[in-house]
Amino acid sequence: MLQLNAMPADSPPSLSVIVVCKNPGPRLAAALQSVWGQRGAAAELVVVDGGSTDGTCAWLEQHRARLAFLISEPDRGVYDAMNKGVAAARGEWVLFLGADDALASDLVLAEAAATLRQTAGGVVVGEVAYTDGRVYRLAAAPRPLARNFVHHQGAFYRRSLFAENGALDATLGVMGDYDFNVRLWQNRVRFKACPLRIADCGPRGLSDGGRWQGYREEIAVRHRYFAAWRCWGWDALSVLRFVRKQLLLGRPFTHG
Repeated sequence: MLQLNAMPADSPPSLSVIVVCKNPGPRLAAALQSVWGQRGAAAELVVVDGGSTDGTCAWLEQHRARLAFLISEPDRGVYDAMNKGVAAARGEWVLFLGADDALASDLVLAEAAATLRQTAGGVVVGEVAYTDGRVYRLAAAPRPLARNFVHHQGAFYRRSLFAENGALDATLGVMGDYDFNVRLWQNRVRFKACPLRIADCGPRGLSDGGRWQGYREEIAVRHRYFAAWRCWGWDALSVLRFVRKQLLLGRPFTHG
């Protein structure tokens, strides 16, 4: 494991941006540059690399002075890596940015900081936009029973929530963020909407791949927190969404 702290120990930041990756290729540079290029706000940047073999480790080593922490070692999946990032972070708030994503403008963090300073909420959720035109924001009346209701690329979490409510479930491969969000909801953590576009996202997210694993985990998480009879209708919709996704992707049905 390689951990490098490039920030003074006596000046903890208000915000930590955590990027986890494994063999991300050249797109990682754009994600990190979108953080380095922020104006009017300082955020520590924590990168957790799962032991890449595509040259990413060497590239990150070249830029280590611009990183608050760099962790490079094998992990047990994306949520294990995200937990490592939280453990290394020192900010009051954390934002998880994907290696295929970028902050929406060079003033995003400065504009978000005003809301973060004033809110009593535990999670502040802005917009995320995908390259295919989809835009997601926190609904006025979220329905945690239905499906994941927060896209982490646009969500600022108080770091204290992870100590108070438990870490992300690293046994889940795709829906660990859904599990964490429902856990927070059940524990009466307040989710507050922010009218600000936070990130522009690529189409290669874990939950966007159409694999059965994601839908299966969605159903399993739902049953962790809600009575079975409340889940059955939403379970059926999860299966229908899986079938629809396969048809849209032109795939034979697969449980991979």
